[in-house]
Amino acid sequence: MIDFDLRKILDQLAYDPANPLLFNSSFFLVFFTVFLFFYQFAYKHKMTRVLMFTLFSLYFFYKACGYYFLIIILSAIVDFIISNAIYTYRERKAVARGLLVFSIMINLGLLFYFKYTNFFIDILNDFTNSEIHPLHLVLPIGISFYTFENLSYTIDVYRGEFKPVNRFIDYCFFLSFFPKLMMGPIVRAKDFIPQIRKTIAISPQDIGTGFYLIAGGLFKKMVISDYLYTQLVEGVFDAPLQHTGLECLLAVYGYALVIYCDFSGYSDMAIGMARWMGFVIPANFDSPYQSLNITEFWRRWHISLSAWLKDYVYIPLGGNKKGHSRKYINLVVTMLIGGLWHGASWNFILWGAVHGLALAFDKIMRERFGLFKTNNAFTKTLSLLITFHFVCFCWIFFKAESFEAARQMISQIAFHFNGAVILDLIANYRNVILLMLLGYILHALPKQMEWALQGRLASTGIFLKTLILIGIVWLAILTKAAEPVMPIYLQF
Repeated sequence: MIDFDLRKILDQLAYDPANPLLFNSSFFLVFFTVFLFFYQFAYKHKMTRVLMFTLFSLYFFYKACGYYFLIIILSAIVDFIISNAIYTYRERKAVARGLLVFSIMINLGLLFYFKYTNFFIDILNDFTNSEIHPLHLVLPIGISFYTFENLSYTIDVYRGEFKPVNRFIDYCFFLSFFPKLMMGPIVRAKDFIPQIRKTIAISPQDIGTGFYLIAGGLFKKMVISDYLYTQLVEGVFDAPLQHTGLECLLAVYGYALVIYCDFSGYSDMAIGMARWMGFVIPANFDSPYQSLNITEFWRRWHISLSAWLKDYVYIPLGGNKKGHSRKYINLVVTMLIGGLWHGASWNFILWGAVHGLALAFDKIMRERFGLFKTNNAFTKTLSLLITFHFVCFCWIFFKAESFEAARQMISQIAFHFNGAVILDLIANYRNVILLMLLGYILHALPKQMEWALQGRLASTGIFLKTLILIGIVWLAILTKAAEPVMPIYLQF
């Protein structure tokens, strides 16, 4: 009997490909509770805290993707050694540059092998009429995020922006920090590493802010995003020709909310958990659908990726220092890379290219012709609506499985709209529409109201906080799909 129970426990602790460890999984509640129990005894002792946190993070990664967690250890070893070698040879620029190039090749080589090999095999087959069989590769969870963190670390050391850590465990802690490990935010080493060995004092404000972010993130991900995806978005995008253009348009609006609530909800939970542990991770979203132009949108959407692309792609390409024409080309190239970062698909490349062209167009209109001035309520509202609908249009290519699927969605909206079914649509999708309205209303709230709510929640007692979390979990159970909805950015 004891052996049987022990086997069951070991099975629960082992990696299960059908149930990877995610913030919204039931096992994570157990994991996080155990972690917090031990953390309260360890967080005041720096070395114990770092070691414990790293071990829990690596186990978290193992439970999320199996033995691929060894890749993050390998990445940490390689970049720890190379970054210190770069710092040692910082006066010998040719050697330091060679080491940096080697680090970039190793990191991008791993990323390209797992993420883009089959994509380029398909391209080669199409252009040469070859029949090379794709490899059976599984994309390691989080590889796009921690690869960019590795790259920024070695590049910043090469630029002389900070001294690399001299303890491997510190670098492993930074890279594997489990709240942001799988889906970001992409954290810069120079922002995070100084926090590793600081004296941690967790204030009531940290607890309140963390609770607000975790509760809000759970609500956005498990209630709004998952419900809208299963009840509307998934079915329409899978078979657009079986739905009217009006339904397709509603699904596009739904997907805009789904991807925002899914990704920002997960980011909020990561930032909130970090605050509970005494660490500060920068915000990754800032009400992006309130943007008045596409440039502002990219300052508010996936902020950590936008900043990374600006600092490590756009500026090294020349930024805006080499004339207007070069600046516009740099914007398009940067966004093409951003599109390719999201996935090995022509849809993502087109999505990135269209956003890059829109950024260049926005710059041209503002800087060369002085257009799109938003000085009054009418022009601001018009600019907001144009920006939002452009972003929604691009989301079609982001979500669709192929160009043909995207074409079908657009065709249905443009030529088979069938507005006469609007009453039937409202009746059939009543709960969906109400939840969408709630989601967009919450998104449109001014920051002052959000800060006031956050402050009020921070001052509430543990009993009320517990009731709020129970209420969110209860709503999530009521709206839960038969199968768990994987986070969208998990595939990137």
